[in-house]
Amino acid sequence: MQQSETGSTDAAPHTRGNGRLIGLVAVLALVNFVVDSAITAPLVVLPEMLDHFGTDQAAWLNATAMLAGVMWAPLLGKSADIHGKRRVLVVTLLLSCAGALVCAVAPNIWVFVPGRMLQGAALAAVFLSVAIVRGVCAPRIAMITVGIVTSSSAVLNIASRFLIGELAVEFGFQVLFLLSAFVAAGMALCVHLVIPESLVKAPGKIDVGGALLLGGGLGGVLGYVSLGADLGWLTAGPLALLVGGVSALARWFLVSSRKPDPLIDVRNLDGPLVLMLLVVFLGAGSYQSMLQLIPLIGDVSADARLGYGLADQGSVALLLAAPGLGVMLGGPVAGWFAARVGPASTLAGAVVLGTVVTIGMFLGASRLPVALCSAFLLGVTVGALGTSGFNMAGSLTSAERQGIVSSLVMVMVSIGSVVLNFVGAAVLKSTAVVVDGETMNSATGVFSYIAIASGAFALATVLVVMLVRGTRAGRESPSPDLERDAV
Repeated sequence: MQQSETGSTDAAPHTRGNGRLIGLVAVLALVNFVVDSAITAPLVVLPEMLDHFGTDQAAWLNATAMLAGVMWAPLLGKSADIHGKRRVLVVTLLLSCAGALVCAVAPNIWVFVPGRMLQGAALAAVFLSVAIVRGVCAPRIAMITVGIVTSSSAVLNIASRFLIGELAVEFGFQVLFLLSAFVAAGMALCVHLVIPESLVKAPGKIDVGGALLLGGGLGGVLGYVSLGADLGWLTAGPLALLVGGVSALARWFLVSSRKPDPLIDVRNLDGPLVLMLLVVFLGAGSYQSMLQLIPLIGDVSADARLGYGLADQGSVALLLAAPGLGVMLGGPVAGWFAARVGPASTLAGAVVLGTVVTIGMFLGASRLPVALCSAFLLGVTVGALGTSGFNMAGSLTSAERQGIVSSLVMVMVSIGSVVLNFVGAAVLKSTAVVVDGETMNSATGVFSYIAIASGAFALATVLVVMLVRGTRAGRESPSPDLERDAV
């Protein structure tokens, strides 16, 4: 038995479903719902927020939380490895709660944006939940449980969209942030009461300087990508973000390669881990860019004779719900396959599916049944992609480094989403046409957009094949987790 720092005995890992495991899964699934309420749910009330603050800078109101989440992730991941995953998850939820309260009472945008940055800490809850699962479950059951925890909140996300819209009309957009704060605080209490503290901890201290350099560098570069489209790519503000971000990342890399205990040990980022992170970057980014395109296609009628459009072929509301349903299925199924054939092969299957489905959107852009099928399967893809990425990361690292390595998966998901979303938006903007005095996306832009997403998935397919070949021998030998369980 393993002893904690306080001398208590570590409980045996879960090897099958039981009451305690079901309770843990329920709590962590709701924790992941907090992430949606903090990061993506505000999109529902984005027009109301723009009107309230008298601004047209949607990126500042929307993207700030995601960018801040990228900055928070490595710091909170490393802190979880050192101080305990439950403790840091509680802190993460309380930070999100505080940020939501600031947003709810913000009198102007200058107070609202810092609130969103604080609320963005919620992004860390995803990978902290994964790290907790891997700490309390045997490897095979952990792979399935990770899929359930990261995907099962999708049904709540779909239902909440309708509720948020109704409440915002009745009480104003601030009610969303009050509800987010209430849920985050409630889940912090549930985590404290239900989730056991991780007893496997890494020695060391937090490299605060490295965290600030890495987080600030990532935030600066992504801020340039996010805000450049609205403010101008060559204007002073975005360029300052880019130069500052690149400089901070360069400094972080040079310093981290020399420190004995850096935030992320770049010297130990081996080939399989780097390949997996690149696959997640490309796959998650392609999915998010397609998710951005789907409502744009669904809002155009084929009668406009643009070469695409679905608005006159029946209800397109299902186009927005279908990916959520697919995510809910893809995560657990990927966990089930990973427990049997390994996370690398499961990740490869998800990427191949994403490539085929994205190519299918060339036809789906003008045919609703194909678009519905593609949207659902894209959801399956991203559910399987996230689950397989986390499972793969967990199998490639030791127990005491689960937090920081899992945080890298979340960072790559976020970076891919921001980069490919804005690349796609730039393509649409540069190829727009004017129809009856109204600016609309051209067929050239739409199909070029799909081609970029398909190309990214195809490149991810090449990389994931290399990953499978490189890890095949390692998959046949006992993983670090299995060796730990054997002890």
